[in-house]
Amino acid sequence: MNEDLHDALARMPKIELHHHIEGAAPPDFVRRMASEKRLDVSNIFDAEGAYCYRDFLQFLDVYEQATQPLTSPDDYRRLTRAVLEEARERNVIYLESFVSPAFCGGYDVVAWKEYLHAIREGAAEVPGIAFRVIATAVRHFGPDAAKASAVCAQETAGDHTVGFGIGGDENFMTPRDFAYAFDAAREAGLRLTAHAGEWGGAKSVREAIEAWGIERVGHGVQAIDDPSLVDYLAASGIVLEVCPGSNVALGVYPSVADHPIAKLREAGVRVTVSTDDPPFFHTDMTKEFVDLSEAFGWTVEDFDALNRVALDAAFCDATTRAHLRDRLETYDG
Repeated sequence: MNEDLHDALARMPKIELHHHIEGAAPPDFVRRMASEKRLDVSNIFDAEGAYCYRDFLQFLDVYEQATQPLTSPDDYRRLTRAVLEEARERNVIYLESFVSPAFCGGYDVVAWKEYLHAIREGAAEVPGIAFRVIATAVRHFGPDAAKASAVCAQETAGDHTVGFGIGGDENFMTPRDFAYAFDAAREAGLRLTAHAGEWGGAKSVREAIEAWGIERVGHGVQAIDDPSLVDYLAASGIVLEVCPGSNVALGVYPSVADHPIAKLREAGVRVTVSTDDPPFFHTDMTKEFVDLSEAFGWTVEDFDALNRVALDAAFCDATTRAHLRDRLETYDG
């Protein structure tokens, strides 16, 4: 790659919409927290100290084990600060992150509010990057847990907790089994997104849209296998939160060059770029941009266009959106 292009992509302001707060925890941070609490989490790391897993289901297990040292609101304050400092180094100026009431207070609304307050404090310690929370259910924890997550989300809907979503094993039960949670979140004024089309095929994307009325799809890339669905996505303006590095690391696609993001974009689908769980996949937003540029010949202008799609799709308020637009427009390369 041209060194000037690499530098320009590194310096670009970036907007990221698909990101898990615990999944972004640096391994050293998790080890340090575990040491403080005398917990042994050595089995989730490889010899080089990176997260270690074989497949998606083991990834979910390792992810959950990595959350074990995070047991208090102050732990999440420290986590948020560490995560945002790393994101800011890659010139991320706006970040929406999935945060689960399952891990933050065990679905207790009072405890959830304490965790969110601490997370907000941690974000305030890192100027230069705007941060918002998407309260998220974990699909393989079941519909009752999703309902409990939605109740927590309802109670904290506002200018900081801006959305509701669902992650985890997307082949667990059917979207209709979780419809109550999405209806409750919608009634509270929260914006809606959901993981689909990462493992469940194009059918899972269509089912998620129909069952939940979501305006963004987390991943959604397997929609490429259904041309009529691709046409629908393009016509409806539903946004895909695409995480190419994650998809390659987990074996959804063999390489970035084989990833369908370019075909989806060429078909008129509104796509964005995110990291998902960056240390798990050895990625960051600059690397995502660089890898896509090398695979598809995309230029600074392409990534500026992707940023603007992300800005329009962000769940933030109008004032924040206007401020972010100013930052994008004043970037001079």
